[in-house]
Amino acid sequence: MSFNPGSEASCSPSVLHDFYRWRWRDYSFLILKRGLWSAVGLWLCLLMLTGLSLSSGSQSLTPLQALLAAFGVGEPMNVFLVQELRLQRLVAGLLTGFAFGISGCLLQTLAHNRLATPGIIGIDDGATAFAVASIVAVPTSLAPPMLALGGAATAAALSFGLSGGSGARGYRFIVVGIGVGALFGALTNLMLARTDIDSANAAYPWTVGSLNARTDGPIWALAVGIMVCLPLMGYLARQLNTLRFSEAVACGLGVHLKRSRMLTLIVAVLLTALAVAVAGPVGLIALVAPELARYLNSYKSVPLINAGLVGAITMVATDLVGRTALSPIEIPVGVITAVVGGPYLLWILLRPDRR
Repeated sequence: MSFNPGSEASCSPSVLHDFYRWRWRDYSFLILKRGLWSAVGLWLCLLMLTGLSLSSGSQSLTPLQALLAAFGVGEPMNVFLVQELRLQRLVAGLLTGFAFGISGCLLQTLAHNRLATPGIIGIDDGATAFAVASIVAVPTSLAPPMLALGGAATAAALSFGLSGGSGARGYRFIVVGIGVGALFGALTNLMLARTDIDSANAAYPWTVGSLNARTDGPIWALAVGIMVCLPLMGYLARQLNTLRFSEAVACGLGVHLKRSRMLTLIVAVLLTALAVAVAGPVGLIALVAPELARYLNSYKSVPLINAGLVGAITMVATDLVGRTALSPIEIPVGVITAVVGGPYLLWILLRPDRR
């Protein structure tokens, strides 16, 4: 999206090749046609998936019954199933998937590498290690979301610092991030190995990724974090479109490189930490969602919102499969995403890039 001065006062759209041009008073802005219609399709898909998630389970409901139960209308059992068991889980999946998708898109664009996701460069592992430490190792009154934020920031600082700064690109950044993630992963395993079985069970969701029995506090923190980051994402969308080119071109077009990179890193770390505090390290969402969103946008822009929508769809769909495929046995969402995302990661590594 780009803003340019205009002279017409009417708000009427006109088509400029691949864009819709909207004018309002002295301003006009461009919207990528394919991106707009992709977003509409993703919202419709997300709406249908939401109804399916609320109505599916060990006791199936009709979409109408599930909708009424979400507002407290209907049989008491249906209301209990939807409001106490399924609705909170659905909201957690939507928010965490949205956050993972956006953070993955931000980091991939910043590093100019499709492998630069929170799960691969160690941010997920740092947040997980600090969240686990708040339960099994450190007697503190701070909640896991606060410790997860500190761990994600620490891992991001190490990865970007050791790879040459926030503007580092290429595989050096990836290799350093893998090393940082391995260090925090080993720390997490050491803490779990030396604690009692009850504390280890309490910390288990932060090591594998699960949406089961999520509490209100971390979900509200994530929702507030997303709302705070939305204006920043609107600003970063235009800056990142330019950062896809060389640094000389970006500077020539008026982009403040250091500020844009720092804001991108802050938003990615914040969203990743809050999402990990809710669902644990479901990092492969951040790998799959941005690539699908870029394909839907025909690679002509940085699709932050579409990446978030694809992430939310993927998270809710995999959680639905995990809790219904082998019912009453539940498979954590992190296991499902690993089964799907592992082959996709291999495909990225092995296929030639012809773009």
